[in-house]
Amino acid sequence: MQKGQIRVHTENIFPIIKKFLYSDHDIFLRELISNAVDASNKLKVYSSSGEAKGELGEIKIDVSIDSEAGTLTIEDRGIGMNAEEVDKYINQVAFSSAEEFLEKYKGQQEASVIGHFGLGFYSAFMVSEKVEIYTRSYRENSQAVRWECDGSPEYILEDTVKEERGTRIVLHLNAESKEFLESGRVKSVLDRFCRFLPISIFFEGQQVNNTSPIWTRKPAELTAQDYQDFYKELYPFHETPLFWIHLNVDYPFNLTGVLYFPKIKQSYEIQKDKIQLYCNQVFVTDEVKDIVPEFLMLLHGVIDSPDIPLNVSRSYLQGDPNVRKINNHITRKVADKLDEIFRNNRSEFEEKWESLGLFVKYGMMTDDKFREKADHFHVFQDALEKNFYTLEEYRSKVSAIQTNKDGKVVILYTTDPVQQDAYVRSAASKGYTVVRMETLVDSAFLNQMELKWENVHFVRVDSDIPDNLIDKVEDVDSVLSEKENARLKELFGLNIPEMQLNVEVKGLSSDAAPVVATRPEFMRRMKDMAAVNGSMGGFYAAMPDEVTLTINGNHTIFGELLKLTDEDKQQKVARNLADLALLAQGLLKGNYLTAFINRSVELLKG
Repeated sequence: MQKGQIRVHTENIFPIIKKFLYSDHDIFLRELISNAVDASNKLKVYSSSGEAKGELGEIKIDVSIDSEAGTLTIEDRGIGMNAEEVDKYINQVAFSSAEEFLEKYKGQQEASVIGHFGLGFYSAFMVSEKVEIYTRSYRENSQAVRWECDGSPEYILEDTVKEERGTRIVLHLNAESKEFLESGRVKSVLDRFCRFLPISIFFEGQQVNNTSPIWTRKPAELTAQDYQDFYKELYPFHETPLFWIHLNVDYPFNLTGVLYFPKIKQSYEIQKDKIQLYCNQVFVTDEVKDIVPEFLMLLHGVIDSPDIPLNVSRSYLQGDPNVRKINNHITRKVADKLDEIFRNNRSEFEEKWESLGLFVKYGMMTDDKFREKADHFHVFQDALEKNFYTLEEYRSKVSAIQTNKDGKVVILYTTDPVQQDAYVRSAASKGYTVVRMETLVDSAFLNQMELKWENVHFVRVDSDIPDNLIDKVEDVDSVLSEKENARLKELFGLNIPEMQLNVEVKGLSSDAAPVVATRPEFMRRMKDMAAVNGSMGGFYAAMPDEVTLTINGNHTIFGELLKLTDEDKQQKVARNLADLALLAQGLLKGNYLTAFINRSVELLKG
């Protein structure tokens, strides 16, 4: 049996570092500036503990370009290094000084550092043919040193002259990375990764970061204007948000941030990946699906946590109990905020429901704990009177006349109050209350709520004639004779290949429409969902529309229609009445719509 230590040869590891350490080459600048921030924060800790003597002076980081020399330089006034520390922390790949520092100064608020892996510095070689370090330790009488490496296993370490403490890193950019000699390119990377770092960063003589973003401050210190101004800083071209939630947790995990509810006027405006994840104010990613519940991916804002485990590139989350705890905490905070607004200012809540409804419904479908809370503040809006009802309020209002034979309250809804206006008004004439359900998520929402809410059944207002919306009424007498009923069925027995057409004659009220087109709730619901969810589309989308034409035998128009001796005109009038009913359902399209228009003109000519 043989035991020993695995050996890593630098001549093998450098090509890997250059090409594969980070998936995004821009990250090298984030890593080097993060190291400079750590060096600056450490100096503050050493100064407060008495280890660093003398005046600190201005603590800042300078980024500069020298186009002629082909170099990009990052310089800080932090703790710096001596020759021994350079040999320890630079010449040993993946040896991080952060671990030692965190262990020694654990518990001090100022002692938060970004680096942990000891690989960040080597990201410099992804864009450089040579890297130089000029550094001088904060310790008194320290000798400044210069380190140089061209990406091979060989390096130079020698004494040099440097008046001030701190570290200057000079990147001699390789041919493929000359883009980082353009100020606009560098500025864009700084804006993306470094805009909220806690140490002032200067580029071309201007500070490029906000060192005290609002999530690092106490909510009591902030005004509504502060939150709105920060939202504009994050999203310059967006409308003022509906409201926001300030996260501030220090146990059992550390989490800060601000989440905004954006104003959404239309369902198609939904945009995900608008939440930014930070770790100690350094940008990590805007893909936060493991931390933030899926339904809250519609929110905007920032979350910052040093307790979220990350891999070496800090670009992907790794499984950890804290991630689940943070996920649950954010869900609970959002539910509590919505409940608070609903209870304290219901009118404001209802005014914002058009945008809020998407979040609430999405959450109720995907998170049962959220749904249990949301049941109290989810509201339906009356399609005609515009009033709002919680589920229990709706039950109370309609249970007397909208409870079916199975004991379920029937929630009548419309997906398009304008197109389905005639159906809504017909239902209202019978005393029914129809609610609006017209967002992208509603077709899936009502299916799930039927399973989760007790004794509730959803029926779209145009799925049947008003008499049958709550319970089927098979025998509705017509004033016409059996022979006349048979003739009407013959006249309306249209051949439309795209439809499975059924015809029935019933005695509706005389002021009801002469012909009503309806589609069975289940099949129409499946086709609606298939239109949204492509994976279901194959089966249901290919099926013809099942449509029932209900002829109102009590309407006076049919007495006149049956008296016509001109059979051709009789058929054309019947077809026009059928087309009007199909038009109300949005089912008259293409050449059928063209034929209806031409036929209408012909009939008007007499």
